[in-house]
Amino acid sequence: MHSEQSYTGQVLHPTRPVGSAYTGTDTYEEEPPLLEELGINFDHIWQKTLTVLNPFKPADGSIMNETDLTGPMVFCVALGATLLLAGKAHFGYVYGISAMGCLGMYALLNLMSVTEVSYGCVASVLGYCLLPMVSLSSLAVFFSLQGILGIILALVIIGWCSLSASKIFISTLAMNDQQLLIAYPCALLYGVFALLTVF
Repeated sequence: MHSEQSYTGQVLHPTRPVGSAYTGTDTYEEEPPLLEELGINFDHIWQKTLTVLNPFKPADGSIMNETDLTGPMVFCVALGATLLLAGKAHFGYVYGISAMGCLGMYALLNLMSVTEVSYGCVASVLGYCLLPMVSLSSLAVFFSLQGILGIILALVIIGWCSLSASKIFISTLAMNDQQLLIAYPCALLYGVFALLTVF
């Protein structure tokens, strides 16, 4: 049946079979960096942020098709933190509205486009385009936005966010003539964030 082989090595120092060479592949120097293993690429985060900050610059669809959620999570936390500094503890609202808005946009984009889009891509784009709303919330820490100037500024920020998001979606999904159809639900979503910020 089985021929029993006795263990000839030491307990704490195992022996290698005869003829096998040590390749040295289990060293830490040859391991990829942790951020690279987690899929966090600061260059892509910076490029996506610049694309949002300049809504008239054409978006690169290949970079935006990644499901990077590091930047959006940072911007959601920043929005919640600036709202908290303004005296409004709305972390739950920010995350809940974000999740429901992403779910609605995911369903809408999959119905409108020929190519399928992932939920992570939708959450990434909508989260990155939340950055102008963070700047509006930062202004609300120091100034009251409940006057006519605050409402005009909120409308400009809503337009900025929705224009950036719709531009990225049409470049990623090749929906060239449908930017206004995508910008409208984006404006509704960012309008809810503006209402949280202003009032």
